[in-house]
Amino acid sequence: MGYPLVTKTEYKAYAGLVSPNEDARINALIPKVSDLAKSVCRRTFIDYVDDVKVEYSDGGYYTIPLEEYPLIGVTSVEYSADYGTTYTPLAAGSDYAVSKASGNISALTSAGFPFKINGYKVTYTAGYETLPEDLKLAIFDLITYYLKNDSAIHSNKAPGTNTVQIEYVTTTNLPAHIKRVFDLYTSNYS
Repeated sequence: MGYPLVTKTEYKAYAGLVSPNEDARINALIPKVSDLAKSVCRRTFIDYVDDVKVEYSDGGYYTIPLEEYPLIGVTSVEYSADYGTTYTPLAAGSDYAVSKASGNISALTSAGFPFKINGYKVTYTAGYETLPEDLKLAIFDLITYYLKNDSAIHSNKAPGTNTVQIEYVTTTNLPAHIKRVFDLYTSNYS
């Protein structure tokens, strides 16, 4: 699903690890935790900083919200009268304007962006050149969580007894401190 959000070197520095004993597990977890963060937050953060993203919209509104943000730049906004077979460029400043703050393309005509299946194609770049530190910390903590818990079966034995209690991890909730940070970065497009 794209680029990993952190590196093994960054994680090991954060966790104070110098031994290579956990390197294989860390290498396996980083892309999985990165994909989880991207899925939960419904955006990729860094994948489209250098590579362009192409999105299609049916229009029907005065704005076209973009999935990725913060917006770096819009290469083109195009319209298709033939349901996405061919596209004609729209003119920035007369047909549409770009809001870097909201991550939207706004129509500058009274008709807005009329509804047309596959009617609009937006090519742009967006994301963070450097991942925000609070998000990086949440990802580090999630890697640590998975390294320590294996998110599987935990077996606890009370002192002085011969019974073993098995607890199955059945919750789909992330640890609260990680979820709070992910909530700050979750896209709310529909």
